[in-house]
Amino acid sequence: MGIYEINNMGELIKDNTYVGRGIVIGKSADGKKAVTAYFIMGRSENSRNRVFIENGDEIVIHPFDASKVEDPSLIIYSPIRIFENNLIVTNGDQTDTVYDFLKDGKTFEQALETREFEPDSPNWTPRISGMMTFADGNFSYKMSILKSADAEGTACNRYTFSYPSLAGLGHFIHTYNHDGNPIPTFTGEPERVAIPDDIDEFTSLIWENLNEQNKISLYVRYIDLETGKYDSRMINKNK
Repeated sequence: MGIYEINNMGELIKDNTYVGRGIVIGKSADGKKAVTAYFIMGRSENSRNRVFIENGDEIVIHPFDASKVEDPSLIIYSPIRIFENNLIVTNGDQTDTVYDFLKDGKTFEQALETREFEPDSPNWTPRISGMMTFADGNFSYKMSILKSADAEGTACNRYTFSYPSLAGLGHFIHTYNHDGNPIPTFTGEPERVAIPDDIDEFTSLIWENLNEQNKISLYVRYIDLETGKYDSRMINKNK
């Protein structure tokens, strides 16, 4: 199968202690649902002190214990926002950048040209982003990663991937290849993963295989392409 192999999402993450933050976008096997998932992990107390909260059709991240927040700038943001027929999902406040650019009639790519990786030397955590665009009972999607061009963080490389939606297929992009110090940045194309029809099956597949110590929160949404209505699942380790 080679380059056309479709991976099991659980198998990709189960023995990896730190994939960081991850975005999955794809279409259910029966071709009826648009699917996205977003998860966060954390190693520091500041990173682990977070919960997902639903705000209408959108998702925001809040501190679990506000008294413990050290630096809110990189951990508190809206990972999912909606603008017209677009669903934006990212691992930082570039969600707002994309939203604002779309509102001004500009593109996903133009928005991300104005942003770069996070200023957290020596990791230079990549900014990962995705956008689903719905039309005529179907959708297409894009994924992006902004990553440091070198170990010193002197310049930013920008990669954008554009996909038609195919039944049963999704793509998975994450911030890191695995744990380390500094943490090695994700490399290569987004990974091809199977998207099952059942939201609970997919939610469990991701949550149960993420590293128990480092996982924090997961959000999964299945959108009916015919009606536009959606089901969602949200899991927060902090309760």
